[in-house]
Parts: sequence; C-alpha cells; structure tokens
Amino acid sequence: MSRSTGRRLGRAGIRDVAAAAGVSITTVSDALNGKGRLPDATRRHVREVAERLGYRPSAAARTLRTGRSGLIGLTVTTYGDEPFTFTEFAYFAEMARAATSAALARGYALVILPATSRHDVWSNVALDGTVVIDPSDHDPVVSELVRQGIPVVSDGRPAGSLPVTAWVDNDHEAAVLGLLDHLSEAGARRIGLLTGTTTDTYTRLSTTAYLSWCERTGQDPVYEEYPAHDPCAGAMAADRLLARPDRPDAVYGLFDPNGTDLLAAARRYGLRIPDDLLLVCCSESNVYDNTEPPVTTLSLKPRRIGTAVVQLLIDAIEGLDAGGPTQQVIPTELIVRSSSRRRPPRTTVSAPRPPGDRS
Repeated sequence: MSRSTGRRLGRAGIRDVAAAAGVSITTVSDALNGKGRLPDATRRHVREVAERLGYRPSAAARTLRTGRSGLIGLTVTTYGDEPFTFTEFAYFAEMARAATSAALARGYALVILPATSRHDVWSNVALDGTVVIDPSDHDPVVSELVRQGIPVVSDGRPAGSLPVTAWVDNDHEAAVLGLLDHLSEAGARRIGLLTGTTTDTYTRLSTTAYLSWCERTGQDPVYEEYPAHDPCAGAMAADRLLARPDRPDAVYGLFDPNGTDLLAAARRYGLRIPDDLLLVCCSESNVYDNTEPPVTTLSLKPRRIGTAVVQLLIDAIEGLDAGGPTQQVIPTELIVRSSSRRRPPRTTVSAPRPPGDRS
C-alpha cells in the first residue's frame, strides 16, 4: 500500500486540510470555528476541503480549546428506582428521539443516564449540561448538578425554588379542564381520575386542575392514586375506581398504560365503552388507534418539547441565552376517538304500510 493511499484511508487532520486548501493551520481553525476576519470565499473554500477530506475535529482537541465536551445528559429522576423504567413509556421515547436529533444538529451528543445506579456513572461522563424530565420537589440530582455549575433545563415546570436554568412544559391546567369539559359535553355526569402519588409538576398540576373543576361544577371528586412507575399498581387502581359504589361514568387516566388498564377493568365489570363509560388517557402511543374501541388521548407533544429543551440547554452552554426566554409552554392536543363519543340513541323506524291498510 502506498503512503498516499494510507493517508486517504486514515483520518484527515487539520494539517492535511491546511495543505490541501493552501492556507495556514490558523486559517483552517478560524474558518471551521467561525472566528477571525476571513473573506467568505476563503471560509467556504476551507470548509469544502475539510468536508471532502472527511476532517472532524477530535473531541479532546475541542475540549482543550473550548472547555466543553460536546456531551449533554438526559435523565428522569421521578421514576429513579429502576434506572430506565421511563423508556417503556411512549412519551419519553418520543421526547428522547427528538432531543437526540436536536443535539446532533448543533454538534452535541446526547447521553441518557439513570437517576440512580450501583455505579457512579455521572462522575465518569464530562457533561456540558443536562436535561432532567419531571424533577420532583427539592430534587437532589438537580441540586447537585447546579452545585457543580452544570446548566440544567427541565422538561416540566419545577416546583418551588428548584434552581434550573430554564424549563419547558405544557399548560396542564388548561389541558385537563378542556378534556373534562369535553367529557361533560359528551354526557358524563360523574368523571373520575386515575392519578399518581409522585410530586412532579405534571401529576400535581393535573390533579389540582381536576379537583378545581369538580369544585366549580359541584361534582364530588372520584379518584384513585398509585405509584405511576408500577404497572401492576395501575391495573389495580383502575379496578378499584370502577368497583366503587360511586362508580364514575367517565374516567381520565394521567398515564400511558391507563387506557388499556381501564379497558380491561371495564370488561371485567361488564361495562360498555362508550355507552356505560367514557374514557380518555394521556398517551403518545399509537396503540390506542387500534383498541376496541379506539381510545381518546391527550398528546403533550413530546417531540416539540424534546427539541425545545435541548435548544435552551445548548444556548445556555454557549452563552447565547442572555435576555432570551427561559420558559416555554407547548400546547397540547386532544385526539378524540370513539371512547369519548356517546353513541346517539337508536331510532326505530317502522316499515311503511301498504296503501289502504288502516289496521
């Protein structure tokens, strides 16, 4: 193999780019990093040569030059007992996918980390910043990251004085009030709720909105709560709700599995959906397109949230957030399907009588 062939197969360095472009190493560095006062034609020429040679700056060199690793973390602390339980939910999968794409588009890699672990993985990863999903009150992970000077953006409005750099969330109160009104307009007179025992803002604000709606409409609250990360507990809570003497005629479930839990519980009690029980759950899963009947879902738009939290975090890392918004509210969408539409009463039409028949 010739020396020139070996070089083409190897990784091109900054000296190779400078030689091929006919410029100095300093000019290559300035052109690729957007620095210096270079003519646009020179900057464009250097970048084209670098692209043709497949030049990529090494991570070590970038860290030494900028003080940044190019890595951002993503974790869920509310469901931290099992390291990656959250990935089983469609919301988190969609959110993480969008966050990964947004990070790559700006030259960063996303690392998904467990909130707890037998190994101290956090100290082994040099993070420029971290996205935390649904932090709880006085979240110790957030507090420790902030103590270390690491920017933190939360997916979810932080409670109290949790010291995050920025946050992105939905208007959960408006979303819950809207879907409760939807169920009421569909004929529901006693709406129940499946909710969680955690202190994250999604659960707390959604539950508070339900209780406020009950007070405003004069309905007694009918709800069951359970640890949201425990699938067995969710099925048992759905069963308890439909076994109550004041059984609801409509239910909203805050979490992804609640739709299938309630469908199963309704079958056990001989309840027809939507005739006897109207049903809505919060989910991003397309499984509810094909259940029997299809279930109405509230979408929190996790792709938009995943993109927004990463943009805010990288802006903070790169010092581009001065004076900009540090709070964003993403609208929700109620996707109405058969489970929350009452069928109109069936009208019996008599067959026409023969002419002259007076019987």
